[in-house]
Amino acid sequence: MSCEAFYGKFHLDDQLIRKAAFNPYYLTVQSGLNDMIIIEDEEVVDLASNNYLGIANDQRVKRAVVEAVNKYGASMCATPISVGFSDLYKETCQKLSSFIGLEDSLIYPSCYQANNGVFSAIAKQDDVIVIDQFAHSSLIEGARATGCKIRPFLHNNLDSLQNNLKNCEKYSQIFVVTESVFSTEGSIAPFNSIVDICRQYSALPVIDDSHGIGVLGATGKGILEHLGITDYDGIYLASLGKALANLGGVVSGKKSLIDYLKYFSSHLVYSTALPPHVLAGILEVLNIIEDEFDNLSQKMWFARNTLRDALSESGYQLSPAEAPIISIRTGDSVDTILFAKQLFINKIISTPFIYPSVPKNKGVIRMIAGANLSTKNLDRVISCFKEIKRDLA
Repeated sequence: MSCEAFYGKFHLDDQLIRKAAFNPYYLTVQSGLNDMIIIEDEEVVDLASNNYLGIANDQRVKRAVVEAVNKYGASMCATPISVGFSDLYKETCQKLSSFIGLEDSLIYPSCYQANNGVFSAIAKQDDVIVIDQFAHSSLIEGARATGCKIRPFLHNNLDSLQNNLKNCEKYSQIFVVTESVFSTEGSIAPFNSIVDICRQYSALPVIDDSHGIGVLGATGKGILEHLGITDYDGIYLASLGKALANLGGVVSGKKSLIDYLKYFSSHLVYSTALPPHVLAGILEVLNIIEDEFDNLSQKMWFARNTLRDALSESGYQLSPAEAPIISIRTGDSVDTILFAKQLFINKIISTPFIYPSVPKNKGVIRMIAGANLSTKNLDRVISCFKEIKRDLA
């Protein structure tokens, strides 16, 4: 095959974007994450980022990052197994373990790598991974890469999970994989019941708490605290780039597992470690959560509930949600992109989900109203949605 023919295979079909005359993806951000951010030279209200607690641009976090840069420089230029295992790396792993409530932890460059890297290290061909059908692509791709059997169960459906597990006796190890908060809709998995079912069938539960850590629980410690799960013997995964306002992915669990991953998880062993200044930022965010979570959580939930109630009263079709995520059902891909365009014209940035991220004709506009959203901007957003609804009527 010629080079011309090879590259010709990668033609991007931009018919949808041309039809909408708007591309909501890969917009250029020119500021930090305040409640107003600058995108494409426009000042807009941020309802798109996962900055739940509103501290991504907090002065204390930035100061901790700058101090770490001054001490360590920009990078350790090595993987954690060699020079990349700085004292800050070790301290952050210990702090996260204590925060989550599990024995030990490792930090990968991203949660996507963590979700892939764990499965490739521990799952064998005679194992089976039973996974929620709406699980994140990083979990699905990580499962597929192992070569073992994959059996999806219906979303948050305990009967479907049990029916799957009844037919898994022949496999050496059973993994049951789900998320705490499903990010396109805001539903929360019945993970306490899932853990109980796993014990019944000798299966190992695996939870991705990316949208739960720093959000759920009385003190923000995530799904385990939120559902009162103690003596958790499964695997815990979470992004450090959402409510924790930094970068990376944490894997937590039994010390024996973590010790094994340190030497046999290629996604960790062969990836340059997170820069020390990112680790310093994570540590500072954990300190802020420990001291101020109650106040930050109240602000976050106030913004979420106020906006959600207003949208419901205006007649928008909303996805059921228990988490601080608001999703408007918008129909097909074109309608979803056009809705995002209308919001952007009105100086609001949102996250449109279209096929294949969601099923066909089930597009949604997702919004996260963080704790730093001012009352003034919250009122402006509500007024804007009311005007859009009147225009659509």
